[in-house]
Amino acid sequence: MCDDRPDGRRWVLLIARRNAAGRPQWTLPKGGLEEGESDEEAALREVREETGYGAVVSHLLGTIDYWFVWRPDRIRYHKFVHYFFMWWDGHAPGPRDDEAEHVEWVPLDIALVRLAHRNERKLVEKARHIAATRPQPPRRADVSVDR
Repeated sequence: MCDDRPDGRRWVLLIARRNAAGRPQWTLPKGGLEEGESDEEAALREVREETGYGAVVSHLLGTIDYWFVWRPDRIRYHKFVHYFFMWWDGHAPGPRDDEAEHVEWVPLDIALVRLAHRNERKLVEKARHIAATRPQPPRRADVSVDR
């Protein structure tokens, strides 16, 4: 999710969570489909659940696929994640789940350094070149939400 700020920079909403080894890493919000949901509906729900922020979808930004092993069962999975370019809806954050230890708005250039996964960095770089297509929301002083 992005927000173009009065300082002229595009800001990106990131979350920090623990990886399988227990180390914190910065990522983009993501999650799975619930029954009857479209990819777009799932993306909006996951952003709201993990960050507390609402969003407005602009368009599909890209799809990342990767393999991982679920260690408890030693099963290998091939996962596809559809990322949408979203704008912040301008409303104050609401409650969120505890999947993310930290939620923070950062300038896009900082997001490119913080993100743990190269494929997510590529999507954020792609977002740099998307023109602002809507009026920006009202401004609030707070830019991060800790848990």
